[in-house]
Amino acid sequence: MASVTSLSDSVQQQLASALSATRPEAAGADPLLRRSDRADFQANGILALAKKVKANPRELAAEVVAHVATGDVIKDVEVSGPGFLNLTIADRAITENLAARYADDTGRLGVPLAEHPGTTVIDYAQPNVAKEMHVGHLRSAVIGDSVVQLLEFTGENVIRRHHIGDWGTQFGMLIQYLDEHPHELDHKDAEVTGEEAMSNLDRLYKAARKLFDSDEEFKTRARRRVVDLQAGDPDTLAMWQRFVDESKIYFFSVFEKLDMEIRDADIVGESGYNDMLAETCRLLEESGVAVRSEGALCVFFDDVKGPDGKPVPLIVQKSDGGFGYAATDLSAIRDRVFNLKADTLLYVVDARQALHFKMVFETARRAGWLNDDVHASQLAFGTVLGKDGKPFKTRAGETVRLVDLLDEAIERASAVVREKAQDLSEEEIAERGAQVGIGAVKYADLSTSANRDYKFDLDQMVSLNGDTSVYLQYAYARINSILRKAPEGVRPAAHPELDLHEAERALGLHVDAFAEAVAEAAREYAPHKLTAYLYQLASLYTSFYDKCPVLKAESPQQVENRLFLCDVTARTLHRGMALLGIRTPERL
Repeated sequence: MASVTSLSDSVQQQLASALSATRPEAAGADPLLRRSDRADFQANGILALAKKVKANPRELAAEVVAHVATGDVIKDVEVSGPGFLNLTIADRAITENLAARYADDTGRLGVPLAEHPGTTVIDYAQPNVAKEMHVGHLRSAVIGDSVVQLLEFTGENVIRRHHIGDWGTQFGMLIQYLDEHPHELDHKDAEVTGEEAMSNLDRLYKAARKLFDSDEEFKTRARRRVVDLQAGDPDTLAMWQRFVDESKIYFFSVFEKLDMEIRDADIVGESGYNDMLAETCRLLEESGVAVRSEGALCVFFDDVKGPDGKPVPLIVQKSDGGFGYAATDLSAIRDRVFNLKADTLLYVVDARQALHFKMVFETARRAGWLNDDVHASQLAFGTVLGKDGKPFKTRAGETVRLVDLLDEAIERASAVVREKAQDLSEEEIAERGAQVGIGAVKYADLSTSANRDYKFDLDQMVSLNGDTSVYLQYAYARINSILRKAPEGVRPAAHPELDLHEAERALGLHVDAFAEAVAEAAREYAPHKLTAYLYQLASLYTSFYDKCPVLKAESPQQVENRLFLCDVTARTLHRGMALLGIRTPERL
């Protein structure tokens, strides 16, 4: 199925042709087309052009109008105000364009693929081995997963990377303790749940930490283990692998609850770059990008200074020979650029790490690993706040466990579904409750611009009113209910010959803008722009539903046409929500 040219693109092309025909020097000028409350579209580009060619804006606008062909797509165009053009689209064009999207049996709704896709490595969902996932891990996973869906849908070649914390000092402590207490990670049953895996890890971590802090001899043995680990000692590596495997059981259980696919092959932790660290340091030092300072290998920046006014360096290698996070991150860049052949590196990481990544990216640019053809950026995200506007904590002041948060969301959503349920079994209520609850958490996160903090308010998230996923899911379920109630033999069908009600036109024009909304959200790594589109879609559908009887429309053709409008809206909602990682149950 070929892509469908949107109505706005068609109008844009016609206006560009009219501008060129009016004034040759206007060739390539942007008509600045946008949706308008005064008409279907408004073009504001005449004003800038009039200034450029030293013409009266209204007179120039009138000249352009004379070259605009009305009929198939543009029904009417008139000059407004100081030289704006107000354009009305023909009802037939709206219906025909939607029919073309509806006929796309690939499920893409006529959305085009990128003409020149690149390769993006996206780094997101970064838990730590042997540690509980908490609310701070939520945003990286949810935002990253949606950006992956958006980029893949637009045709980009996407490589996922989950840079987990699986190396370093704490593993010496854990491995030594496990060596001396070999049955701590044993399981009674062959099948172990994520909760059980985390319970084992948590118990072992606390016991090891207690011994590490109280027993100097154990602390010495644990530190020797770090050296063994980094040197590749087989027995030490085998025990380290047990921690990684146990942690993955837990990770996968949490991500499954988040309804998110995290593939084992995409998990490349700090350990994955261990063999590259020495060479990374050598390359940076030999090129002069990094220099030795008090025994440490450092990169300095003119614009990065501490409170005392002295330069704050990026420390790639410590004075004792150990490697810092910078060495691992720079090695990861080398791997992603030269081995994975990426031209874009995207890091979905907490905004508080902005300075670190600024320094890492600049170092990579100086080394020639990043350039005009290969660039890296951080998709920085803000903090999850409680209702009080402070960082989200438990009443005891501890960080909130992610799994507890998700369980509560599912519980709240299940109560909402049960209250509204019609002919749903308990099993179906539980399934819908999980889809609604997890959708509510994801949508609340994604509907906020990533770089902003947001308040985690479950009462609001699972509300049927306002800008929530539940509102969108119920709109989708309502449409499917109408489609099921259609008399036998009455199916959705487009009738371009029919005049459209104002609410039908508004809904149809918005459905037709789906491709542009997706393209903008993907281009700017901005899922919140897609949520805004979908919320407006559901709102316009509600208005249409209130003003335009569907099954009791005036004629059989109008019934079919309105069922068609319902169905194409449902398909758009379903596809859009899927790009956010949110399910749309057909019954609620």
